[in-house]
Formats: sequence, C-alpha cells, structure tokens
Amino acid sequence: MNKKGFIFDLDGVIVDTAKYHFLAWKNLAKSIDIDFTKEQNEQLKGVSRVKSLEKILEWGNKTISEEQFTSLMGKKNEEYLSFIATMDDNEILPDVSKVLNYLIAQKQPISLGSASKNARPILEKVNLLSKFDAIVDGNDVSKAKPDPEVFLIAAKALNIKPEDCIVFEDSVAGVQAANTANMISIGIGEKEVLHEADYVFSDFTEMENSFIEELINR
Repeated sequence: MNKKGFIFDLDGVIVDTAKYHFLAWKNLAKSIDIDFTKEQNEQLKGVSRVKSLEKILEWGNKTISEEQFTSLMGKKNEEYLSFIATMDDNEILPDVSKVLNYLIAQKQPISLGSASKNARPILEKVNLLSKFDAIVDGNDVSKAKPDPEVFLIAAKALNIKPEDCIVFEDSVAGVQAANTANMISIGIGEKEVLHEADYVFSDFTEMENSFIEELINR
C-alpha cells in the first residue's frame, strides 16, 4: 500500500481553540486601550504570538517597551492556558476522529504541524495525542507560516517526501505554507477565504473515506 504523510494543523482543524485565542487577545487589547475585532482575530490564525501582538499594536497605533511586550505575551498565554485547562474530547471538531481512525486503519503516518506552543497539552486534554506519529509545534520551529518550515519538519519526522504529504489547514497562511512545501493542501473552512488550497471542505463531515483513499493511491 502507498504511504502518504498526513499533516494536521491544530487550531480550527482538530479543535476550535480560536475562540479562546480571541477572548485572550481581546482582553489583552482592552488592557492597553485597543479595540480588537473578530475580523482582526481571523488575520491572526496560524500566526505566532509575537507577530500577533505586533499586529495588534500596529492596528491600535501603539508603541510599548520591550519589557511590557514580554509581560503582555506572558499574560495572554496564561489566560489562554486557563481556558484550555477546561477542555475535553467534546472540543474535537466534527468527524476529525473518524478521519484519524481511518488513516490509522490504513496505516498512514500522521503528524501535527501547528504554530501552537501548547499543542501537546491540548491533544492530551482531548485524548488524541496517541493518534499522532509525530508532533511538530511552535516549540520546534523558528519561522511562522506561510513559511513551510513546520510542514517540512513534519514530513522529515514521518520520513515521507514533501510531495507525498497532505496538509489540512484552516488559515490562508497555512495553505500557502503547504503549497510552498509542494504538498497537497486541503482547506478546512470557507472556499472564498481558502481558494488557494487544492481542495476545500467546510469541515470533515463532508470528507468521504473514498476521497482519502484517492489521496493515498494517487
């Protein structure tokens, strides 16, 4: 049987932690008198914590000291961690487990490829950690998406060539990273937003096993 590498982003693909990021960023922005909208939060998907705070300061036309910057990043992460501490397997997005189990049954290597530095604790909370052959997260990379670094490291960890990897992503930056890495990109979300992806599904409930089988055999 063919072996392909299946690489999953975390936030917005496996679990919806975007809502927790939004709350934590909104509270942070409010603390320095910046209004922060859901539309702006969309632009932070797949973006590192440092770059996210830089963008928020830019939107609010604010300059702060390096010390305050570091302090705010720490506070944001603490609040976010307090939200994810309450997570359980009810947070897994629809049919993600079905797709993971199908890939495992087909003996296909699976990796996480996420900018999140909290990926492991989140996967543990929702009881999915054991499903992955490799975990590549924000602790393993120095370049943020759309740089393909996270996916290239994941491919190497699975011992699969980049052109034989399939990436599931919900962000524009993530789709661009997969395309740059010469991998098949599958957008999870809105077609209008993720039009650069090779395929787009609103969620995993739309994905038939026959489609995954075709990916494995191509």
